[in-house]
Amino acid sequence: MKEKKSNIGKILLWMILIIMAVIQIFPLIWLIDFSLCSSNEMFTTGLLVWPQRIRWDNYVVAWTDGNVLHYLINSAIINVLAVVIVIVISLLASYACTRMFWKWRSFVMTLMLLGMMIPIHATLLPNYKIYSMFHLTDTIWALLVPYVAFSLPQAMFLMTGFLSSIPKELEEAAIIDGCGIYRTIFRVVFPIMIPSISTVAIMTFLNNWNEFIMASTYLSSPKWKTLPFSVLEFTGQYSSNYAVQFAVMALSAAPAVIVYILLNKHITKGVAMGAVKG
Repeated sequence: MKEKKSNIGKILLWMILIIMAVIQIFPLIWLIDFSLCSSNEMFTTGLLVWPQRIRWDNYVVAWTDGNVLHYLINSAIINVLAVVIVIVISLLASYACTRMFWKWRSFVMTLMLLGMMIPIHATLLPNYKIYSMFHLTDTIWALLVPYVAFSLPQAMFLMTGFLSSIPKELEEAAIIDGCGIYRTIFRVVFPIMIPSISTVAIMTFLNNWNEFIMASTYLSSPKWKTLPFSVLEFTGQYSSNYAVQFAVMALSAAPAVIVYILLNKHITKGVAMGAVKG
């Protein structure tokens, strides 16, 4: 009897999980479906459309006229730099706050973590005033600085939790063998923290990839504009061609979706290990 109730509970749980998964993934399916139709086929009463002919040419137009390649390269450069800077700073800061003993370490740690409570767009106007004063608007630094600053608190939270679980004897042995502080961090601590570092890298990348408000505020020329701007390329002559607009939206979302699908295990593993060990 208990086994039967257990099986019914598992079936109900799986049904709920499947329904939630379908609800979560449906907008992506809807986007891809409409991007492969003609604009005339989109005005139907159904939620999804089965196109009479799959319109791959929508993606060709989106790629060429949406300036996707240029914006994609800009997004890749900015996000990779942000990930590298966040990893280096959060690793060093976490080590300093968990392993070193100095007067202000608790205050600095608390101050860093308080950044998780501040929405990134709450600093939009103050940042713009500061960037204008130092002539940083329309430069790569206008995006790098806020992206790094607002990714650091989360990175610190994950890394300190994971770092506190690593035995100090490993570092003491390295110091006895003649390793300096930076060699100890990057040769001993860094390899052990790969799961946590992978999680920080992926979450930083995903959080900043589709950010648009700051990019549209601080950037005016196409030089450093990021991938979400490709959607705006169709507000003129393609304003009535909704299928092409859906295609460019799908292209903009594709890199983040691919990264999440391929590296989802690393995110779950890193967060779980940091939570349990911390």
